[in-house]
Amino acid sequence: MSIKAVIFDLGGVLVRTEDRAPRTKLGLRFGKSYAEMDRVVFNKSSYRASIGEITSREHWQFVMHSLDLPESEIESFYDQFFGGDVVDYEIIKTITALRPQYTTALLSNAWDDLRQLMVKKWKIESAFNQIFISAEIGIAKPDERIYKFTLEKLGIAPEEAVFVDDFIENIEAARVLGMHGIHFKEPDAAMRELRDLLKN
Repeated sequence: MSIKAVIFDLGGVLVRTEDRAPRTKLGLRFGKSYAEMDRVVFNKSSYRASIGEITSREHWQFVMHSLDLPESEIESFYDQFFGGDVVDYEIIKTITALRPQYTTALLSNAWDDLRQLMVKKWKIESAFNQIFISAEIGIAKPDERIYKFTLEKLGIAPEEAVFVDDFIENIEAARVLGMHGIHFKEPDAAMRELRDLLKN
């Protein structure tokens, strides 16, 4: 079967932490390392938010409580924590250029505020024919059900899809179903692998 759709993850692929300084500086305020700050934010409530059990706002309330901070600091904390994150607009251009020959889609484990960020802050939603967010679906990668849901909505067979993600367990789960998988480690290498795959 020929490839009909290219599906991208967001965090770690299209949006990456290129500058660790803001998060490191934030950690110093609480006597925590960069990795420890990651664990404070990406905790159990983060997972619950990623499958829609709680809202992103409720997750941040849990984070503030764990650090003994008032809710009024959520926005400033958020801005500092993600201050080193950068959108890779070069990859966004590549995705846009794939259309209309290929269907393009986003499949992200994310909280319920992601779609708004894509539309209002980053303005990248137009690169995708369809956007699939775990919080809206109630299932997160690498659960095979979210891949099957995505393929069904796109109207394609697993062999007709390429999936790009930075977590190898998510790629392996996609490959088990028969999807083509590209493990994202570095932008140029991943895009080169994608181009080679689409040529065949």
